[in-house]
Amino acid sequence: MIKKIAITGPESTGKSELAKQLAKHYNTVWVPEFSREYINNINRPYDYDDIIKIAQEQLNREKEAEKKANEFLFCDTELIVTKIWSEFKFQKCHPWILKNIEEHKYDLFLLCNIDIPWKFDKLREHPDKRKELFNLYYIELSVRKLPFGIISELGEKRLQNAIKLIDAHK
Repeated sequence: MIKKIAITGPESTGKSELAKQLAKHYNTVWVPEFSREYINNINRPYDYDDIIKIAQEQLNREKEAEKKANEFLFCDTELIVTKIWSEFKFQKCHPWILKNIEEHKYDLFLLCNIDIPWKFDKLREHPDKRKELFNLYYIELSVRKLPFGIISELGEKRLQNAIKLIDAHK
């Protein structure tokens, strides 16, 4: 059975890089964040209705990647990211997302800490809200009693901390 590991946390915390590195380390696949591709291709500012499309396609891609996975599947985002993003930006979240958070399970969440420098990217919106957003993720994972650990440090140490946490949850 494939163990699904969700990489979560605020923007610019190294989620994509960590997912890629972990997939390489464990000789498996990872699911990139679909929202980047989607928003880059719509040629307009995204809106509330785009969030549900992004969430649904993210899960579709995750299901496809799971067929190719080897022991682990690393997911560079998940529905809690979509929920927090939607609520933070639009003060509401689509019921489909809320329902599917409950139904779509992961074996472990890696919550990326804000201890790495924020990097500009035209899709990133909140360089000054990282602590507030991190706290929202921490609270969400805690209240839902989901298995998670905080991934801190820089570079190779960050990767090794994630590997230790994953190996402890095998």
